[in-house]
Amino acid sequence: MKTTTRVVVIGGGVVGCSVLYHLTKLGWSDVMLLERSELTSGSTWHAAGGFHTLNGDTNMAALQGYTIKLYRELEEITGMSCGLHHVGGVTLADTKERFDMLVAERAKHRYMGLETEIVTPDEIRKIAPITNTDGILGALYDPLDGHLDPSGTTHAYAKAARMGGATIETHTKVTATTQRPDGTWDVVTDRGTIHTEHVVNAAGLWAREVGAMAGVYFPLHPMEHQYLVTEDIAEIYERDTEHPHVMDPAGESYLRQEGRGLCIGFYEQPCKPWAVDGTPWDFGHELLPDDLDKVEASVDFAYKRFPVLERAGIKSVIHGPFTFAPDGNPLVGPVPGMRGYWSACAVMAGFSQGGGVGLMLAQWMIEGETERDTFAMDCARFGDWISPGYTRPKVIENYQRRFSVSYPNEELPAARPMMQTPMYQTFDQMGAVWGAQYGLEVPNYFAQGDEPRFETPSFRRSNAWEATKREVMAVRNSVGINEVHNFGKYQVRGPNARAWLDKIMAGRIPTIGRLSLTPMLSHKGRLIGDFTVSCLAEDKFQLTASYGSQAYHWRWFLQHEDSGVSIDNISDKWNGFQVAGPNAGKVLQGCTRYDLSQMKFMDVRQIVVGLVPCVVQRVSYTGDLGFEIYCDPMQQQSLWTTLWAAGQPYHIRPFGMRAMMSLRLDKFFGSWMAEFSPDYTAAETGLDRFISFKKNVDFNGRAAAEAERATPPARQLVSFEVDAEDADVVAYEPVFIDGEVQGFCTSGGYSHYAGKSIAMALIPRDKAKNGLEAQIEILGSLRPAKLITEPLFDADGARMRG
Repeated sequence: MKTTTRVVVIGGGVVGCSVLYHLTKLGWSDVMLLERSELTSGSTWHAAGGFHTLNGDTNMAALQGYTIKLYRELEEITGMSCGLHHVGGVTLADTKERFDMLVAERAKHRYMGLETEIVTPDEIRKIAPITNTDGILGALYDPLDGHLDPSGTTHAYAKAARMGGATIETHTKVTATTQRPDGTWDVVTDRGTIHTEHVVNAAGLWAREVGAMAGVYFPLHPMEHQYLVTEDIAEIYERDTEHPHVMDPAGESYLRQEGRGLCIGFYEQPCKPWAVDGTPWDFGHELLPDDLDKVEASVDFAYKRFPVLERAGIKSVIHGPFTFAPDGNPLVGPVPGMRGYWSACAVMAGFSQGGGVGLMLAQWMIEGETERDTFAMDCARFGDWISPGYTRPKVIENYQRRFSVSYPNEELPAARPMMQTPMYQTFDQMGAVWGAQYGLEVPNYFAQGDEPRFETPSFRRSNAWEATKREVMAVRNSVGINEVHNFGKYQVRGPNARAWLDKIMAGRIPTIGRLSLTPMLSHKGRLIGDFTVSCLAEDKFQLTASYGSQAYHWRWFLQHEDSGVSIDNISDKWNGFQVAGPNAGKVLQGCTRYDLSQMKFMDVRQIVVGLVPCVVQRVSYTGDLGFEIYCDPMQQQSLWTTLWAAGQPYHIRPFGMRAMMSLRLDKFFGSWMAEFSPDYTAAETGLDRFISFKKNVDFNGRAAAEAERATPPARQLVSFEVDAEDADVVAYEPVFIDGEVQGFCTSGGYSHYAGKSIAMALIPRDKAKNGLEAQIEILGSLRPAKLITEPLFDADGARMRG
């Protein structure tokens, strides 16, 4: 066995073999896979083997599409069969809400090039004749749906990897992973030690145990899952063609043909987590004891939906564990704070996602970044706050909701509240309706009187409409207050702080007492951050950005460390409030001896507010006159008391995230992970206006940004006024120009101030003219839209700038 290699992949399931293959495909041949037993041990060998493209995240859907198309390539490369059955599939809708979700998904697929379509009950009976369509409104049909041979596919990946130079060692158990002082790794096995630059944890059911060897906690948990295979069914084996897949969300089931019978699996409500205290090392090619009691209700429902099942005997029961992350998506990428340690875990849909996971991780490792935004599966989407106590109930919730309707405004209840700021009780008593971001409770809006303390999940305008409008108008007409807890905050200090920031940020680094807005670019010029940089002293800066991207940004900072710079994540050590609106200055002036007339737009000052020393910034995401006021959370209640009392003559009101996202539309302000994400560049989104091309620094991504400056990209971010009915743009709705899909929406909503539905979208640059007439598909309806360039509020910025 080799004792040195460039990459060690731990785990011989479909994901580990896909990672190994893609590393060789992209040019690395000195790579090795270790498997403690045989390939496909763990979850792979007993998987149902189904694959599909449907996914609420468009990048995940695209990667699933890549995975499915890859199988033919593997067969051609290796001469092996993956046992492909491209039979197509339908996902049924029995309620208006579920049908809305499928229609919205079909709209996304239009610009993605996926050939799905909405079909009627009559068409469903022709496609999948064993289906009882009583109560069914329609379905989404996907011709790419199908199934394969799990073992054959995994071995095809493995053979293709070997053909590319990779080494695979089976019956080799990893017992330790130890990092050397130079950042490389010793992977200790029962057959010897291997020295490597990179370690990939693709250990599946054992990912927790393998991670613990390196001191890493992976938020995943195995769940028991059961599917049944029937005896022969005449309605199946007498068909001329193979019966397509049928997903029946109402019955929590998926169904496909298996030989001369059927295979049907369930995501039952009385589900069971498995191996709560750890996966046994001796577990392998065995199943769990049958447990038909827990799927009894699901089976009864299936008999009604597919009456042929009631007459069919059960040939076998497959009951085995597989792993989930808290939100059901994989955990992929470089582990924050761990040089050379990579995750390829919690890929519960391995035969839908495994190819895409392997491609993305190989690109990340070899090229330094991926070709598309992978945040939905990035292991950095969870932070140090996560624990097994949080993971398990969220995994159970996700399993139970596997086929549930997913609403754009939905807030799920499991494992909450997890983290709270000092203002939680105060805001809760004021009627806060809570959301959660990165484990933190965040007010979405404030209910008053007998208004319900929950927002109805909906694809249309919800019961939060009036409360949101009330808060928006409070800001625009007088003054509103909310927390700044939903910002990620960092302190950068040291003699090289300015030089380091100049290198890592594309924009201008401000002088003392000033702040600036700047994109942070990847080496290929993609957006990986949208930051405010505040200069408190020549060797002390404060950065603010997205709270939910803390681990993602922190990983980037650590990858670019400088010996003369100290970086601290102070996101939860530094909190405070934003006051915004025409009377915001009067409220703040009533709380401090500092003369605010000396404070210009984009200034930052360290002043005392009431009893509390604060950092105050003259800026606001609402687009109005505003101030961000930061303090020690231990003093936040004192600061609140002072600001709230000073605001009473001006009828100050608290406002939440629903109002914030409406207010920003008035100024066409983009939002991180909507308008601004690693899928886009600064020139596409307009953030290039904040790039400092004059500074004499080779900042990250400069060459790519310069190239786009010389040759502008083909698409451009614009804003539309939409003639909407009772639903507004959320994201990824297609934009029709001249009768063809030529763009898509990045986000949208309703401007309560202007009384208009607004959409932000990426469209061809040569079409981005004021007054352009277009159509945007919202829940299956083509709504007229007009491109607008003048902000709906404070168009010249006079009030915002004061």
